[in-house]
Amino acid sequence: MELRQLHYFLTVAEELHFGRAAERLHIVQSAVSQQIRRLERDLGTDLFDRTTRTVRLTEAGKTLLPHARQMLATAAKARTAIDELRAEHAATVRLGTSVGLGSRLEIILAEFARLSGNATLELVTADTDERLRRVRSGELDATLLRGERPVPGLELLPLWADPLMVALPARHDLAVRGVIDLADLAGLPLRLASRQRNPTLHDLITHCCREAGFEPEFGPEFTTDQDTLAAIGFGRPSWTVFYAPQAEQLPGPGVVFRPLRNPTPVMRTFLAVRPAPPGAGLRALIEACHAPSSGVLDVVDRVQAVERGDGLVEGEAGFGHDRMRGGPHVIS
Repeated sequence: MELRQLHYFLTVAEELHFGRAAERLHIVQSAVSQQIRRLERDLGTDLFDRTTRTVRLTEAGKTLLPHARQMLATAAKARTAIDELRAEHAATVRLGTSVGLGSRLEIILAEFARLSGNATLELVTADTDERLRRVRSGELDATLLRGERPVPGLELLPLWADPLMVALPARHDLAVRGVIDLADLAGLPLRLASRQRNPTLHDLITHCCREAGFEPEFGPEFTTDQDTLAAIGFGRPSWTVFYAPQAEQLPGPGVVFRPLRNPTPVMRTFLAVRPAPPGAGLRALIEACHAPSSGVLDVVDRVQAVERGDGLVEGEAGFGHDRMRGGPHVIS
């Protein structure tokens, strides 16, 4: 028994005329008659009483009719569900991104492509409040969010925690150390985004400085990675911070990146989503965001190893460019 045969049967039963049924089905009448005969042979009984003038359902035909309707309706629902799933897999998932992701973003993109089938991941850049607003409104499916905060109407899925590293001049006396005690940076101007621009990072670093026993001396505000690193490397001595996965990818002639301790600033990252069952594309994104990254873990492990003092020597935990023409040579 085939669905096509049941479809032909139902059409003839509704029309009680093979010719009109064939017209509705957009096929020739002989094809309808052939499929009905095959169905009758499969079932071992006649479904229609046929005369030259009339077509009527037999008792067996009347018995089959409601089952045929139910089976065809079920098949139509199944087809609709599969079509919707296919469309969902081919949809575009819109993700708001945060700065400083480094190699983590590469891992998310690669894992999403592997998991999502034909779906496309669109990255959207905007300030934090705007990204959260767009998630609430449905303009974005999710956004990455640095630091935990109240987000009414949204759910925060915890992802990872990144230590922050100090960027300071390669010519500075502290550059030869493998790890920097935060208190040793007291008196050195800090280039940091204003609290208005990045309240989560600003509050974290300020709190850590106070825990280390000093008030940070703010210098010129952090602008761009390139300009700030250039100013640190070749201008008046100063320092700033970068997330560890980002620091390993940054070119910085004249600058070294070192882990911090006592205390170590650590920033949590979350995925903000609407509190509703996720579709296939968003499920793939959530799974991709949880994918382990050996490169990122290596960075974090090296930072933690330095903090524990696991056999590392001066300068061994450095990231980025630790060489400066005319300055000290530091092993990276």
